[in-house]
Amino acid sequence: METVRITSITQNHQLMGVSKPKHPLFSILRFEDINQYTVEHQIRIIFDFYQIALKIDCPGKLVYGQTPYDFDNGILSFFAPKQVSILEPGWLFPKLGWLITIHPDFLRSFPLDKKIKEYRFFDYAVNEALILSEDEEESIETVLKQIEKEYHLPIDNFSQEVIISNLELLLTYCNRYYNRQFITRKVVNSSLLKKVEQLLKLYFENLSVHKGLPTVEFLASELNCSPKYLSDCLKQLTGMTTQQHIHDKLIEKAKEKLSTTNLSISEIAYELGFEYSQSFSKLFKNKTNTSPTEFRMRFN
Repeated sequence: METVRITSITQNHQLMGVSKPKHPLFSILRFEDINQYTVEHQIRIIFDFYQIALKIDCPGKLVYGQTPYDFDNGILSFFAPKQVSILEPGWLFPKLGWLITIHPDFLRSFPLDKKIKEYRFFDYAVNEALILSEDEEESIETVLKQIEKEYHLPIDNFSQEVIISNLELLLTYCNRYYNRQFITRKVVNSSLLKKVEQLLKLYFENLSVHKGLPTVEFLASELNCSPKYLSDCLKQLTGMTTQQHIHDKLIEKAKEKLSTTNLSISEIAYELGFEYSQSFSKLFKNKTNTSPTEFRMRFN
């Protein structure tokens, strides 16, 4: 597979067949102004900057998590620097929408430089895009038009500050809408929770097959979603992250072994996937406020 790394926004504009950016570290484009071309073979592409893409009137279905979702309104996708994207043969740019590119250096010395790293949706997979309602799309486009207007004005001492202020507003809206999306899709998310619980149950029932403790990455891979999306989804639904769900199931299994078997603490730790029994004892005490030995004594 061919790998293409794009290190600058100027290089990105050249590949898209549009004029050079008005600022070397930031640009905003409309998809209708980008020269359309078809990808003929699979390409791995890596960008060294943030990207925010609003795609409007996308035909067909989007696979959201593991569920096909019909939509007529816009969708927002977010990409962090160094994130790898795979373009499949036949891939096309959307006919309508917006593309924002932000080099990390554009944010240096501004609070957004740190804050943007806290927006977890930049690490979601493409199939976990933000699906906008009509009102939400209108709010997003209002901010995008303001950013576009500022982008095309002559650069002065306030240009960067004004653009970054609007970017902060845009990302705040996106954060709000993602939280709404988790809430409105509770039925689908409840199904995801059931699958997590079933996967953990099967994992601990077949510990001899697996090596080590189950990880967030393992569960996310099995469920075809990104680790951060999975944790955020479970957090919204249950108040616990994926890691906390793993620990809960682990402690439940440990209690079962401590109360019903004569295995030593070290043997139980090993069976549960721990390399060192001290790590097991520390986690058990942290979660139950009692040591494995003290817990076992209650049943003797």
